Amino acid sequence: MNKWIKQALASVVAVSFSVGSVGAFAQEKVYRLKLAETWGANTPILGDASKNMAKLAEEMSNGRLQIRIDSANKHKAPLGVFDMVKSGQYDLGHSASYYWKGKVPNTLYFSAMPFGMMSTEQYAWFYHGGGMELMQEVYAPHNLLSFPGGNSDIQMGGWFQKEIKTIDDLKGLKMRIPGFAGEVMARVGAKPTNIAPGELYTSLERGTIDALEWAGPAFDLRMGFHQIAKYYYTAWQEPGSETQFLVNKRAWDKLPKDLQVILETAFRVAAFDMYTQAIDANANSWATMSQEYPDIQVLEFPPEVRERLNSEKQALLEEYASKDPLAQRIIESQRQYLSKVRSWTEISTKAYLNSN
Repeated sequence: MNKWIKQALASVVAVSFSVGSVGAFAQEKVYRLKLAETWGANTPILGDASKNMAKLAEEMSNGRLQIRIDSANKHKAPLGVFDMVKSGQYDLGHSASYYWKGKVPNTLYFSAMPFGMMSTEQYAWFYHGGGMELMQEVYAPHNLLSFPGGNSDIQMGGWFQKEIKTIDDLKGLKMRIPGFAGEVMARVGAKPTNIAPGELYTSLERGTIDALEWAGPAFDLRMGFHQIAKYYYTAWQEPGSETQFLVNKRAWDKLPKDLQVILETAFRVAAFDMYTQAIDANANSWATMSQEYPDIQVLEFPPEVRERLNSEKQALLEEYASKDPLAQRIIESQRQYLSKVRSWTEISTKAYLNSN
């Protein structure tokens, strides 16, 4: 009797171990995703965001979520990330939504708006003011999800070969300036263009363009723009420049719920890390630029130039809103939120800075 009992128990243990092993194996399935980014392989801060995100996702998932990153030098289409993720050629992307204005104009509003929200205000709008819901509504018809991908903070107004004294100085000016700001510049007679990051220095050096805006000292110092253009203008066009993580919806739906949560959490943490990294790097790089390159002239656009640019921005918003109900909802959402949050910014951050 004892012999049969022992054999039966041994069989139960064996079956249990076998079932448990199959369950564990199923739970440990590895999901491998591919990400295309707009930036070159060694681009600081912008390129770090994707790497940090992928590392976080792998660690939090205990290796079940693995992400391969292809930089622009690998896939050869820095401004083609939208199409590559939409088609499923890549599962994920890291870029900036205003690069797709020619395909989907309503993506313009989710990177930066001239004279609009600063980084902190913009994040509040995304996560607490309805911005995320509007962004997903814009991308949904294209089989895409979009998440904030890291903010490079307030961006400088650009590098210019000549000083801008009046609005007439912008007429005929060939300038690399993407997004809504490019549309504004076109309305005052400039000739905006969008050039991939790796071609910017050569374009400015050879006179293909007369001016460009890129980001801030942390990005600009490495690019060497100060060597060929001495006028460095302060911000107006991108007070809070947000990048984005794009996700192919079919790839997203194939992930278990826990991995979706892990991926979204990795997006959010990597975005925050990029924002703080940008502030620190800009501070350090500006200290270097201002000390080692004293010929750089930091200038503000004259008040009448800023007023005209802001006026043209408002006129453009009215035009866009009148043609597209979804654009109208996004524009109104941003306008209302900016009015509310800026009242607080005025008596908090701005008041503090003015008092010191």
